[in-house]
Amino acid sequence: MASAPHTASAFPMPGKRFVIGVPYVWLTVFFFLPFLILLYISFVDMGNDIHPFKPLWDSQAGILKLKYENYWTIFKAEWDAPLFQTLYIEAYFRSVAYAFVTALLCLLVGYPFAYFIARSSPSVRPALLMMVMLPFWTSFLLRVYAWKGILGDSGVLNQVMMALGLTAEPIQMLYTNVSMLVGMTYVYLPFMVLPLYANLVKMDFRLLEAAYDLGTTPFKAFWLITVPLSKAGIIAGFMLVFIPSVGEFVIPSLLGGPENIMIGRVVWDEMFTANNWPRASALAVVMIALIVVPLALYYHYTAEQEARRG
Repeated sequence: MASAPHTASAFPMPGKRFVIGVPYVWLTVFFFLPFLILLYISFVDMGNDIHPFKPLWDSQAGILKLKYENYWTIFKAEWDAPLFQTLYIEAYFRSVAYAFVTALLCLLVGYPFAYFIARSSPSVRPALLMMVMLPFWTSFLLRVYAWKGILGDSGVLNQVMMALGLTAEPIQMLYTNVSMLVGMTYVYLPFMVLPLYANLVKMDFRLLEAAYDLGTTPFKAFWLITVPLSKAGIIAGFMLVFIPSVGEFVIPSLLGGPENIMIGRVVWDEMFTANNWPRASALAVVMIALIVVPLALYYHYTAEQEARRG
């Protein structure tokens, strides 16, 4: 009888450890290992070879041969570098700026959508959510190409404006900052609406009724009650839009102009046009660090604050 607990502990049934371990295995296989491969290639000296998987260990000299120039050329001072090398820093700043503006536009447009869906009748919510997710049923490229037909010089929008007499000639809308931000906002808007809705639908709207009874204006009640209670949804949606927007490649290539080169396009050119895999990997590693490190610091700070409150 005493051996039964020992047998049960020796052969544990799948439980909390299995459930928690699955995402860790997923992150290890599909994020950490590919990141290690990129980190490895970023220190390789390809020379005249066509493949980047060269050994870093020099067996004859007994030292590691790490080519730090792949990183040094990224951060080289502007007055000490040719024009094509300053493109890297400019592309990083441009990518972060566009990603931030895209996330902000998605928040401004998506919050009313999510609030309306959360306040609508429960019988109507599935249909409204289906409308938000409908774009995912079509090809990503088709959706982006559709905006070329809308914003082009002979596109739908220019034709309508000229037919109404608003303009005498086509307005340059395609291959501009506006066209790229419109395309990125359109593509990533559902990633903002869905987490906001999931947060707002759980809110107790009786708090707003109590605030109205105490004489609070609707805007003040929204700003002091609804927005703070939806903080988690705002942060989640902002991150879901901001992170993929930083490395966006397709939309800037199809809708942006030559002055809208983002870091995703630079990595593509270095890897497939210049065949410089180590520098492309170094650019990707730096881009990942620019995203992951601030996120880790933010979540660490947030966890400390919650621990103090608790």
